[in-house]
This record gives sequence, C-alpha cells and structure tokens, in this order.
Amino acid sequence: MATRNVLVINCGSSSLKFALISQAHPQPLLAGQAERLDSPEAVLRWWHGDRIRRQRELPDADHRIALQALLALVEEAGGDRLYGIGHRVVHGGEQFTQSTLIDAQTLAAIRATVPLAPLHNPANLLGIETAMQLFPDLPQVAVFDTAFHQSMPEHAYRYAIPERFYRDHGVRRYGFHGTSHRYVGQRAAEFSGLAVGDSCWLTAHLGNGCSTCAIVDGQSRDTSMGLTPLEGLAMGTRSGDVDPNLHGHLARVLGWSLTEIEHLLNSESGLLGLSGLSNDMRSLEQARSQGHRPATLAIEVFCYRLAKSLAAMSCALPRLDGVVFTGGIGENSALVRARSVAHLPLLGLALDEAANARCVGGASGAINAPGHPRLLVIPTNEEKQIAQDTLALLDSQPH
Repeated sequence: MATRNVLVINCGSSSLKFALISQAHPQPLLAGQAERLDSPEAVLRWWHGDRIRRQRELPDADHRIALQALLALVEEAGGDRLYGIGHRVVHGGEQFTQSTLIDAQTLAAIRATVPLAPLHNPANLLGIETAMQLFPDLPQVAVFDTAFHQSMPEHAYRYAIPERFYRDHGVRRYGFHGTSHRYVGQRAAEFSGLAVGDSCWLTAHLGNGCSTCAIVDGQSRDTSMGLTPLEGLAMGTRSGDVDPNLHGHLARVLGWSLTEIEHLLNSESGLLGLSGLSNDMRSLEQARSQGHRPATLAIEVFCYRLAKSLAAMSCALPRLDGVVFTGGIGENSALVRARSVAHLPLLGLALDEAANARCVGGASGAINAPGHPRLLVIPTNEEKQIAQDTLALLDSQPH
C-alpha cells in the first residue's frame, strides 16, 4: 500500500497551526503555523522534519491566503500523496462522540455549537470551509476536543441547576483536551504493558490551558474543564475555579460589565495574574529561583490546585494504575511535578528525583520511586492522534 499522508489543521481566530503527518515517518514531514493573521505582521513559519525553521511574511493575509501559501509547501513535502485532511474542532456539544466525516450536516452541527465555544468554533469553521474550497476533492474529518469526554456519566457532567437549562440550552460539563488525554492514556497503557481496555489513569494536560482527566478502560469518566475551558485548574491566564458569585460581587462593587469580568478571568488571571509577571512557567521558575515571592506563590497555587484536582478525579477510578503528566508544563517542569506529587501522599505517590529531573525536553518515562504507584511523563501528540483518527475513519468508509 502506498504511504498515505494526512494534513492536520488547527485553526485559531488569528492563527493556523498545521502538520503534514505520514504513516511512514515518526516525525511530521512538515509542520508550522501562520500567526497574526488579518494584520500587517502576518507571518508563516514552518520546518521540514528536524531541519531549520523558515518563515515568510504575509502582510494582511487572512486564513485563505495562509492556506494557499501552505498548499505549495504541502505539495513540495509530499502533498501528492495527500489522503485526507483532519481538523481540530474544539466543541462538538453532545452530538459528536467521535471523529466525523465533514459534510453539510456536520458543518451545520458545528455551527450550532458556536454559542458554547464563541472564541474557538468560528475559527475552526473558517479553517474547514477554506480547506474545503482549496481541496474540494479531498475527504475532510472533524476531530473534536469534547468527543472523548462524552463517555462521562450523567452524575459527572450535570451541574446542580434546574434541569431546563440543560434540556433547552445544553448547559452541562463537556470537558476539553480530549484528544490529548485519549492519546496519553493509550500510550501509558502501552508503556506499562497493560491493555488500554483494562487500565485506570489520572492524566494531567498542563500547558497554557490545563485540565485533568480520569480514564477507565480507555474511556473518560470525569475531567476538570466544564461548559467552557475556564473551569478547573489554575492555568496560564485563566483563573480556573472561582466562587460563582465573584461575577456578581465584581459587578456590584466595581460596576464591571460581564465582558470585563470574563476578560479578567480568561486573560488576566492564572499564573499571570498571581505572579504579575508572566503566564510562562519557565519565566516563573527562573523568578522563583531569584526569590520573587509572587512568582513562587503562583507556582504553589498552580501545583496545589493540580493535586486537589487529581485527588478529586480519583473518585471516578476503581483503582489507580498511574498518573500521567503531559503538555508543555507537564513534560518539562520537574518542579511542578515534584511540588504537585508532594501534596498527594494519601494516594501513595512518591517521586524518584533523578528520574524526574531526566524527563524534560521530550523525554518520556517513569518518574515514580520504586514500590510506589506509576508516575509517567508522556509527551502528547494531538496532531498524530488527529491523523490516526482521520485515516481510521476514511478506511472505514464504503469505497
């Protein structure tokens, strides 16, 4: 069988990430992103395999122009064997429990979920519609962040508010980062010699956005994010859980509008808000080493909230086969892993300090002390998972 390549597209409001994934290569043939679209500073950056990064200025380019520029690069890097396109879609509501071939019905359903993800789904739709215009003969697949969590039981996804809000407006917990949690849960089972269908994991996806998940036999049983990606852990710029009455308090005391409060909680809080310095964990760790108290506090709050969430997620597990750290912070911050695990002696967790220090920069492995439950660092690969889903779905279609 000829090698088949899949173009993976992750479209944001002013950015477009892409990767050309080949069955025959462990690394993407091509990867990169277009940034600051619809502005004079728009730029396309890319690299082939491990080769040096390149960039091209695209002043005032929109998503279509960026995709057209990308098309030439894809053809050069193996687009002649392009089998399909996989799109990351943030919110699939309750309708999508798995990846789906994109047709007019799928597009309408994604459009209907825009009120649930007003920041993300319009951009995802823009990427899909542009790609369909540029590649009219290629099958395209939507892979949803929320789909993996549709296996949560009702007692985990319902809020304690009147039923009509769920029935009429879809107000419930959906969860996000599903593609990442699913990928590392499968990899953890493989790494440990366990069957995916008979293993129980707590996973922590830690980046600028952060979430935890309880995975039982390959299925999500609970997760920390909710109706929106704001619920749960402290994150880069997001507050995570706050008293729901904070909105009313700020409106009454400061006269703030809903828009101002949402901006505060989504864009000015989390690590950035606590430290007053940065939302980047690397910068905060450096500041901490120099005695910067707000940076130190930001890291402590982040780690304590993470530990609390993992302990809460354990309620959904019949047993614990291990805890998995992934994402930019989870894969690279030995400090965050150590501080978080230190809060969880009741789960019997303990670190091997040397192993923990080694697992940075893409290195995966076990970091638990001997005789204690598994603690694993596993780099996530959402692009690979999206490509695998795309190929599996296209292979299952009648020819």
